[in-house]
Amino acid sequence: MISKRDFLATAGAGLALAALPKWVLAATNRQTLKMPPLLDATQTGRFELQAGEAEVNFWGRKPTRTWGFNQPYLGPTLRLRNSGSVQATIKNNLNEEISVHWHGLIIPGNVDGGPHQPVAAKGVWTPVLPVEQMPATIWYHSHIHGKTAPQVYRGLAGVIHLTDGQDDARGLPSDYGVDDLTLVLQDRRFDRRGRMIYDPNMPDSMMGFAGNVMMVNGQISPVARVPRGLVRLRLLNASNARVLTLSMDEGRPLHLVGTDSGLLKAPVALKTLVLAPAERAEVLVDFSNAGNGLLVTGPNPNTGMMGGGMMGGRRRNSGLEILPFIVDESLPVRISALPGQIGGSEPDMVSEGAPVRHFSLEMGMGMGGMFRRGGRFSINGKPFRMNRLNQTVKKDVTERWVITGQMMMHPFHVHGVAFQVLSENGRPPQAQNRGWKDTVLVQGQAEILLRFVHAASPEIPYMYHCHILEHEDGGMMGQFSVS
Repeated sequence: MISKRDFLATAGAGLALAALPKWVLAATNRQTLKMPPLLDATQTGRFELQAGEAEVNFWGRKPTRTWGFNQPYLGPTLRLRNSGSVQATIKNNLNEEISVHWHGLIIPGNVDGGPHQPVAAKGVWTPVLPVEQMPATIWYHSHIHGKTAPQVYRGLAGVIHLTDGQDDARGLPSDYGVDDLTLVLQDRRFDRRGRMIYDPNMPDSMMGFAGNVMMVNGQISPVARVPRGLVRLRLLNASNARVLTLSMDEGRPLHLVGTDSGLLKAPVALKTLVLAPAERAEVLVDFSNAGNGLLVTGPNPNTGMMGGGMMGGRRRNSGLEILPFIVDESLPVRISALPGQIGGSEPDMVSEGAPVRHFSLEMGMGMGGMFRRGGRFSINGKPFRMNRLNQTVKKDVTERWVITGQMMMHPFHVHGVAFQVLSENGRPPQAQNRGWKDTVLVQGQAEILLRFVHAASPEIPYMYHCHILEHEDGGMMGQFSVS
């Protein structure tokens, strides 16, 4: 972990708490939270996404040029069957190349949507996605090397619900936008004219670009209206770098029912839930008797500062406000009892005899430990190169990967697989990491077990990387084939 002294020396100017402009204080009219538009492909087996540019006036002052899929900012929620082929059509109406990585889909490398599969400006990509995995909440985003951070920041991201249609039988809320809420959590940086900006300086490059305003589904300070019963929150941390420490301000538990890649066997009650960039979690919150609620986040553990320099949002008992919930008696109550068992599949892989690989996530440092301007990030001493294959992995063989992070926490993501977190710093994994995962927050060292069931060629390989997007773009990424 980076020391407090080093952090203050390098990052103080970029992340200092900003004074609230008068126009922020005046923005007291709070809108009802909107869900991303639902694009349901469970019956048709096909969907289309169009990437384009638009303007969004987030604060009612100066508009911001944004990107999005099928809308001005962010993309629709895709609802897909968790079994069967899906025909995707990606149209790029922008003036630069993008890609669409299906983050969490366990599919072959040639349709994974990584940096080797760009969609040219004004181009079209029509992959067929062979989906065969557990129901889960996953997501999609652009993944062009060197441009992932700005492209995702501008809005090229969205959520995917993989479903088998059995949630009602499990006792899980499933009415989209009523008792089943999709929450895309992001911090974004705004200037005093109300424009969303992305202009990373040296501290931003080192720590990752942090915003000064929390957003939910592209909205600033919305309010969610919920029924007086159980509500399912599908949480995605779509921030470039901020680690969220989530809790309910009034102390009620978050009942964890799903991690990155699938449902758990039974709910697990948590007081706090750490969610790193790219991680997802499904939780149930009970509004039956306790009334209104408030989702908050504690300090960003990668900076030690409350909110990491937030100017928007209100501080509450246990953290910075993300989303208030108001019980609306007019909404139907479908589920009022917490399910005992939900029938998920939790990992129990055999580590004995598994071949071991080691990965060291390294930050570019110069003499005296100072971060080099333009310094490269690396893994095992090598910054990412598009023409360098770092690993060759055997298909259907269980491996143990040992990941060590340098100076700070690093969310480590592996394409094309759902893995088991075997240990964290030599101890059993935290409760939130005991389900199937594709991203793990490395705070020191983590061990994971994984087995790849699809092939990835040396020409179109899978990626592994830190999901602090400025680190990824800066070289903290590698690639591997599977055969």
